Amino acid sequence: MSEIFISADIEADGRVPGINSMISLGSVAFRVGASGYEQISTFEANLLELEGAVQDEEVMAWWQKFPDAWERCRLNAQPPEDVMRRYLAWIKSLPGPAGLVAYPGSFDFMFIYWYLYALTRQRPFTAAALCVKTYAMSMLKHPSWLKFERKLIPEKYLSAHPHDHTPLNDSIEQAQIFAALYYDNVIGR
Repeated sequence: MSEIFISADIEADGRVPGINSMISLGSVAFRVGASGYEQISTFEANLLELEGAVQDEEVMAWWQKFPDAWERCRLNAQPPEDVMRRYLAWIKSLPGPAGLVAYPGSFDFMFIYWYLYALTRQRPFTAAALCVKTYAMSMLKHPSWLKFERKLIPEKYLSAHPHDHTPLNDSIEQAQIFAALYYDNVIGR
């Protein structure tokens, strides 16, 4: 049986968990097997802001460019404690241990890890995530991590799933990109 991955994407009103709030979380659990990407399950929720947290002015200015996405991320927002307990239960319901992948790994992981530990006192992931950007850059032998962008990924690895700053859509898109890269690099060779 192949490994289970959880592709996660978050949206936030700032850059630092605890100081700023995660406002939306989406994840897709998947495997990469002989037939490629196999979706197992999804999770999505919008979160209320943390008590005492502040919004980052630059990030909020960025959100003004995407008012529809902001509105989608605020619909039916629920207390962060409730969301993270449900997220933890979803992770534990998967048919085996799972590792986290994200694009970029560091940003999404730090929010998810902080929220899970601060609000549930549990750490279902190891203290690391696999960064899809770094994986692609390395696999494609691009000479600069700092200059590597999604547009440099060959079309055969890209997903037709929308990237619209809605975490569930974005997590599915990045899962499909990772799965295509992983398949070529590990399974299909």
